[in-house]
Amino acid sequence: MLKKNFIGFVGLSHLGLNYLAASAQKKFRVIGVDSDKKLISDLDILKIPFSEPGLSNILRKNRKKIEFSSDFKRLKKCKIIFISQDVDTSSRGESNLNQIYKLIFKTKKYIQKKSIMVILSQLRPGFMRKIKFDRARLFYQIETLIFGKGVLRALSPERIIIGCYDKNKDLEKSYRNYLLKFKCPIIKMNYESAELTKIAINIFLASSVTTTNVLAETCKKIGANWNEIKPALHLDARIGPKAYLRPGLGISGGNIERDISSLKNLISKDLNLKKFTTTLINNSRYMSTWVLRQLINEKVYKNKKNKISILGLSYKEDTNSIKNSPSIKLISKLKKNRFLKVYDPKVTLKINMKNCFQISSINQTLKGTKILIIMTPWKIFEKIRIDKSVKLVIDPFNVLKMSNKKNLNYKYYTIG
Repeated sequence: MLKKNFIGFVGLSHLGLNYLAASAQKKFRVIGVDSDKKLISDLDILKIPFSEPGLSNILRKNRKKIEFSSDFKRLKKCKIIFISQDVDTSSRGESNLNQIYKLIFKTKKYIQKKSIMVILSQLRPGFMRKIKFDRARLFYQIETLIFGKGVLRALSPERIIIGCYDKNKDLEKSYRNYLLKFKCPIIKMNYESAELTKIAINIFLASSVTTTNVLAETCKKIGANWNEIKPALHLDARIGPKAYLRPGLGISGGNIERDISSLKNLISKDLNLKKFTTTLINNSRYMSTWVLRQLINEKVYKNKKNKISILGLSYKEDTNSIKNSPSIKLISKLKKNRFLKVYDPKVTLKINMKNCFQISSINQTLKGTKILIIMTPWKIFEKIRIDKSVKLVIDPFNVLKMSNKKNLNYKYYTIG
């Protein structure tokens, strides 16, 4: 049975579309509003501007419950309105919240007196108190989406965290009924606590990435194997089975960098606390050069006639996002004087790169290459056949699981 009231989503980026789809799947009627008329035209025919597994199927399945529009007046029909535009970040992780301010200002013109506004967009502490709106009807709901698992996490959140003006008051009835459909714990707190909780989640993830990278690099120095150590850590209740313990090429994608930058600004006057964020940033920068550091001393690399093949362009698997992608950064350094062949199942390079050629199949990418570099741990790369011509394989994420293999016909490098 369809719920009577419409749910509005203002800003149809990755964040907005995934939450809109999840709400429709929960049998709510939804209206997605965005001032980009070209985007609205594309969404009307379910042409999605990014890759997200399962999203198009859910939108198609629930198409009759979904309306897309560039007309903000359509928000007058909505009992709950989410501001759901992803926040742009610079390469240094700094947020630009101007667009969010503009969307809130424009939305306020059309919101009904008894309707509520919920900010989903990624904020920095202090933002919610600056919004000029009835605070009894203003909430901050923390998003915890992951590229590649966006709609899954929107549908089945581990918990829902709500920033409120007064956490001791019951949530407005329509909002509470909406949240209950997601069947998970609902945690209420004041605005500032919620704003910092969002940052805290990503800082813990960044700390886990940094610690994992340090320990994985230590493994190499003493002859240990990180893949043997990891199961022991997962079975420790204080760390847990879902802890992020995969070594990698630093922090990428933009979201975690944004929250490190936010924390750095919050503690900028305390030099001792600031050292913590500096450590996270420095380790990320160091690990981002890991592949290049393995390459430069290899004889096969020093011969500039030898071809290099790179598998993976996106910053992580199951997405087409290349924001702060380690692969793109590596290509920009290598393409100056090397011939490169690259492949990715979801990313199409739109920029012109001299000496860099995107190939349409994995086999053609590998053919005749001397150096193979796997920059994104896509599952389809796990079963590739290494061409006989290959003399060096650099696989930072251990996609090929060759770290324990002996008598290989090529040199093999992985982190840990």
